[in-house]
Amino acid sequence: MTRVIHTGDTHIGYSQYHSPVRRQDFLDAFEAVVDDAVDDGVDAVVHAGDLFNDRRPELRDLMGTISVLRRLDDAGVPFLAVVGNHESTRGGQWLDLFERLGLATRLGDEPVVVGDTAFYGLDHVPVSRRDELDYAFADHDAEYAALVAHGLFEPFGYADWDTETVLTESDVEFDAMLLGDNHTPDTARVADTWVTYPGSTERASASEREGRGYNLVVFDADAAGGEDRVEIRRRALDTRPFVFVSVELREGEGESRVRERVREFDLAEAVVHVEITGEGDPVTPAAVEEFANDEGALFARVTDRRQVDADGEVDVSFADPEDAVRDRLDELSLSTAARDVERAVREDAVPDANVRETVKRRVEERLDEDGGLDAFEAVETDARAGEGGDGEAQADAGEPDGDESTTDEPDAESDPAETADPDPASNDGQVSMEDYL
Repeated sequence: MTRVIHTGDTHIGYSQYHSPVRRQDFLDAFEAVVDDAVDDGVDAVVHAGDLFNDRRPELRDLMGTISVLRRLDDAGVPFLAVVGNHESTRGGQWLDLFERLGLATRLGDEPVVVGDTAFYGLDHVPVSRRDELDYAFADHDAEYAALVAHGLFEPFGYADWDTETVLTESDVEFDAMLLGDNHTPDTARVADTWVTYPGSTERASASEREGRGYNLVVFDADAAGGEDRVEIRRRALDTRPFVFVSVELREGEGESRVRERVREFDLAEAVVHVEITGEGDPVTPAAVEEFANDEGALFARVTDRRQVDADGEVDVSFADPEDAVRDRLDELSLSTAARDVERAVREDAVPDANVRETVKRRVEERLDEDGGLDAFEAVETDARAGEGGDGEAQADAGEPDGDESTTDEPDAESDPAETADPDPASNDGQVSMEDYL
């Protein structure tokens, strides 16, 4: 019997709503999964991609992740993972570096046997590159086999990847596919194989209303009375509360009615989303957001659907107009270099007179392949010291040029205001793989 925790889409480093508290929430959720793994004594933690929200995570996010992975390693629990579309780079992957540090195993076409189960991996591959895949996996002699993959697979929502093709063309007969990318947890049977998503570990958008969690997967012929070789159990995580308030205004009702409705909920340290419909008087979203914050909310956003429906406009909070720009950028298939250029042009930290030189330097940095692992190992050393103080056919088929997911994925870029020049020696700058390769 093999018992593993199946998780994914942890999106560490995501400053949702530009909030440092929410940024910490995403790391805390991953740490909670690891706590459960250690306490329960599972055989492995299997991560199905998007460990990080960005291919250029900040140093604090790297250090926090290393600290959590070291705790898992100290407990003797292997961390098996694949690369997701949010964190994928053109060169080496962060997961490769964690593997070199002895903190993770990157799954691929060779089996990694844990207990009596062989695990294989399939990183995210853009739709345009999938015709190149041959799903050729090395043989194994374990009792069970599982494929860990990142993508939008059938028969789940927004699917663009034929699951049955993967299973029928594969050289290995899989008992389960443990997936990541879709933030909604779900399980189905395809070609006599269990296919499952654990969902994200934190709510990355307001549409993710269900509670967050992960899967406990048991590979055992007797797990379900001998009828199944795989048993999948859903486990919940205690994450930041989200409060959803719907207000339908009648004629003559306005902001006072909205406030009255908001008061009916416990807003303490919660992320609050208020949606207004009906025929009532005009309401100022910013005033309601301020009221909710005064009532104890961590963050509040108000959407007046009457105005949105009338104007046909995008849902944009006046309290956070930067989100409109970021959402639009996420719809574009921009390369990593293009995103660097965009940040240099838009971010306030770069004076207009220096934009041309900054763009030139960042493109040159992208082309520079010098460096080594020593610098990253210094990060791991800093993480150890900071714990008590201040602190390409399959998997390598290429990097997605943009976030191709149409599901409820969080923004692919960090807060532009926080995106300073990457400096591996700085504790508050973003770090790219190119700084270490």
